[in-house]
Amino acid sequence: MGLISELKDLLKSARERDPAARNAFEVLLTYSGIHAIINHRIANWLYRHRIPFFPRMISQCSRFLTGIEIHPGATIGKGLFIDHGMGVVIGETSEIGNNVTIFQGVTLGGTGKEQGKRHPTIGNNVVISAGSKVLGSITIGNNVIIGSGAVVIKSVPDDCTVVGVPGRIVRIGGEKVLSDEFHRMQLPDPVSEILSDCCARIDFLEKEIKKYNDGDKSSKKDRNREER
Repeated sequence: MGLISELKDLLKSARERDPAARNAFEVLLTYSGIHAIINHRIANWLYRHRIPFFPRMISQCSRFLTGIEIHPGATIGKGLFIDHGMGVVIGETSEIGNNVTIFQGVTLGGTGKEQGKRHPTIGNNVVISAGSKVLGSITIGNNVIIGSGAVVIKSVPDDCTVVGVPGRIVRIGGEKVLSDEFHRMQLPDPVSEILSDCCARIDFLEKEIKKYNDGDKSSKKDRNREER
């Protein structure tokens, strides 16, 4: 893709998805997300041609100027729109499809010091809302919406909406998902598990207290009979 067609594509994406975008001139000069993507295209070209040092230098300069950190090795498709963008981090082995929207504070990161593919693969037409963290070598399907502040550590199929910590699927194809369907998808929810354990413990303790009180009442009745 040439530079002119790349710019046209970025400008079109921004104007379609941001109601505050008034004209192409303003978008081109003031949108840090567009600046970060252009810088990444240059750094990525150098990175793929195994040119040392300069790709990372461009990446770090872009981070300083835009607040958006994209590793030169990340693969980005057409039509990416980074709205506001401050605090966005995109890791080295991340792969982003076409027409993806990313808001501020999003991390496409790893989960440790594993080697090889360690960052997520994002499908087409995905929206990743502010503050979300998508971690590990997982796959996010096409047409997925990730809610603000979600932490996604498991792969997500197409046409889903994901919210919460950890990320839970709440809609598939626009239809609500029931809690038992969460279990079948094996999405862990440690908070829910802890609450369930606490409820079970409280129920057990209440039964024990009831047994003790019933036993105490019986012993009092026996003593009263003996005294009579």
